[in-house]
Amino acid sequence: MLPPYASPLERTWYWMHRALVFLILAFLILPILVIIPLSFNADNFLMYPMSGFSLRWYEEFFTSPVWGRSVMNSLIVSPAATLLAMALGTLASVGLVRAEFPGKTALTAVLISPMIVPVVIIGVAMYLFFAPIGLTGSYTGLILAHAILGVPFVITTVTATLVGFDFNLVRAASSLGAGPITTFFRVTLPLVAPGILSGGIFAFATSFDEVVVTLFLAAPEQSTLPRQMFAGIRENISPTIAAAATILVIVSTLMLLTLEWLRRRNERLRTALI
Repeated sequence: MLPPYASPLERTWYWMHRALVFLILAFLILPILVIIPLSFNADNFLMYPMSGFSLRWYEEFFTSPVWGRSVMNSLIVSPAATLLAMALGTLASVGLVRAEFPGKTALTAVLISPMIVPVVIIGVAMYLFFAPIGLTGSYTGLILAHAILGVPFVITTVTATLVGFDFNLVRAASSLGAGPITTFFRVTLPLVAPGILSGGIFAFATSFDEVVVTLFLAAPEQSTLPRQMFAGIRENISPTIAAAATILVIVSTLMLLTLEWLRRRNERLRTALI
């Protein structure tokens, strides 16, 4: 907050800084918000000004078998890929934090490389790898591919959580007779759960929004919601796409709110432990 004794220059910078932040936020958010009113457009095209208000596009979205199949496919692939990414990412994080071995940095870079490598390259590589073993055009291959994209987010968040983890708790549990598996599930897992859930939310969002890898690996009957939206934009720009986009914005907002809740919960837990 600006102190009352601030100089004119400080006051000018204070308000200029806030105006700049507001403009940046508007630049990032307004393109997303513009699509929401169009989902209630009575016209058959995505256009402003709107001639009227209608819920017909939401009705088409929820009643169309094509859109319904794509939503169902997303609800099959994304949760399964998220659970797999959470399991693999957590185990990888624990191993990377606790173990010391040559090439640890290189291995970490390889594990988080899907966050850095362009997704088109990943899609081509996965297609060339999955095609000879018959995983293209299958839910199994699609789930594995989406899990690979989600694992780096879980590794990043769980590793950040383990940095402040007191491993004396693990040694204390072992000294009391608990085995490694019991110690992991009764001591380590509850304390790193916020990091796992945070990574899981990012993994779910990545999977639910993925279209490029899905284009390479999925058969037509496995078309997910983003792929169906992509196909709709190419073939027929219908306001139904705006309705689907609005629903995705709502889902993403709910996930961000959940992530913020987990962050605050983790801070309260750390404070209580200290």
